[in-house]
Amino acid sequence: MKILVTGAAGFIGSMFVERLLATEPGVEIVNLDSLNDYYDVAIKQYRLRRLEELASIHPESNYTFVQGNIADRAFVDHLFAENNFEIVVNLAAQAGVRHSITHPDTYIESNIIGFYNILEACRHSYDNNRTGVQHLIYASSSSVYGSNIKVPYSTDDKVDNPVSLYAASKKSNELMAHAYSKLYNIPSTGLRFFTVYGPAGRPDMAYFKFADKLRNGETIDIFNYGNCMRDFTYINDVVEAMHMIMHHAPRRKMGQDGLPEPPYAIYNIGNSNPENLLDFVRTLQEELIVAGVLPPDYDFDAHKKLIPMQPGDVPTTYADTTALERDFGFKPHTPLRDGLRAFAQWYKEFYG
Repeated sequence: MKILVTGAAGFIGSMFVERLLATEPGVEIVNLDSLNDYYDVAIKQYRLRRLEELASIHPESNYTFVQGNIADRAFVDHLFAENNFEIVVNLAAQAGVRHSITHPDTYIESNIIGFYNILEACRHSYDNNRTGVQHLIYASSSSVYGSNIKVPYSTDDKVDNPVSLYAASKKSNELMAHAYSKLYNIPSTGLRFFTVYGPAGRPDMAYFKFADKLRNGETIDIFNYGNCMRDFTYINDVVEAMHMIMHHAPRRKMGQDGLPEPPYAIYNIGNSNPENLLDFVRTLQEELIVAGVLPPDYDFDAHKKLIPMQPGDVPTTYADTTALERDFGFKPHTPLRDGLRAFAQWYKEFYG
């Protein structure tokens, strides 16, 4: 089995490749990442070193890192021409709601053009009677639900009202994948991730920024006066779900019109247990104290500031995981405190 994982120097991508190396003996993995500087490249390099170390103790597997940009069509086409990928996991994307307001061009380049290039490469992987890509898995986001007032969010809900360019780009990925599944019979699965957190996570995420500011004695801004609810999902639960989904591509079948029905699926990947943001930060502070990052007498109240909602944000995210439970008998379940404890311990180790 030969797998391409794009964005695999990123948080979810690197942890997913770790899972593959540990559980799929003999797998061939090509790890593609541009190593851009959207956030601290040192953490991306740290993740890559971990993957190299893990690959060295699993010599039965074949692991390769390739640096490149999925927005470069010639590069992507060459990579696919040189490799007969059976599975493609596209996690390369420009993330972040607020960043999309100030840097919209990067979202069009990576999330629209880059994803189009991946789809075209998957389409042409069948040329010359090759077996082609048997399953395309790609990252979507809970942001596609926009300002839906119905909770929990179901994959059956209408999601035509994004409130940020980031959300619009992720919804467009789902539409594009559906079209290619229909036109070219490419099995594809979209994953709507809900606020993924954990060790070696993304420094642009709120929990990581909170940890940085608390450690430095700075004041943290808590949006919507602390009344936001977030469905925080621990990284190990995410990669467990992805690993199951990877091995179960949507079935190809013919419709009543004699044409293929699109082999296409969407799943929510969330803990299905929203947490109040203010409670979340208090728990984070407590675990940072236990880990030795903060002193025992740290005055949290003196370092918090409640402010209004920011453009592009939503007050609540809440995943309905019925489809995931139905098809795989699994739902994310790691308690918040357990996940934040693991993050705090890693944070202490990484930053000293």
